[in-house]
Amino acid sequence: MPTYTYVCNSCGHTFDIHQTFSEEAMSECPMCKKELRKQFGNPGVSFKGSGFYKNDSLPARSNESD
Repeated sequence: MPTYTYVCNSCGHTFDIHQTFSEEAMSECPMCKKELRKQFGNPGVSFKGSGFYKNDSLPARSNESD
């Protein structure tokens, strides 16, 4: 189940909550009852290094001409 971070536009209260994909986004701050917004951050997965592109898996080409 994904974890979402919410921030209150009014009081600045920040919290994380587990929600299913089918649940509606929260819209009211539990502290002050004002408007919330989802905070989007870095993805949980980042692909770094070699091996993630089509040209990384191709065999080395030789420059020899016969």
